[in-house]
Amino acid sequence: MTGGLTFDTGALIALERRRQRIARIYTTAVAEGFIITVPSAVIVEWWRGRSEARDTILRGLRIQPVDAVLAKMAGVALAAVRTATVVDAVVMASAAQRGDIVYTSNFDDLERLRSHFPAVRVLRV
Repeated sequence: MTGGLTFDTGALIALERRRQRIARIYTTAVAEGFIITVPSAVIVEWWRGRSEARDTILRGLRIQPVDAVLAKMAGVALAAVRTATVVDAVVMASAAQRGDIVYTSNFDDLERLRSHFPAVRVLRV
């Protein structure tokens, strides 16, 4: 298996909306002790105020700060993949640090970043 899982904003939105596939992935990962990482920049995109659902989801996540190392990795990816967004580049750089699988609803955009992070596997939510 991989180092763990990384969720992007779309994965968190799907989880909050109780989409069956991502809910099953999340529940299984938490129950089996897998680490689900979410870069802090993803929280910025997702968080629209406190709710019971968001609080519950957050308890099962490891929030990764965007430090200088992660920011530089993402910046290099942005230079290489000009159509990428900052948050998508941060998600992929974060996952690359651990060899995680990324779950996303934004498959095509993250798949383009795989040219820069070929070891990261990207799956749809």
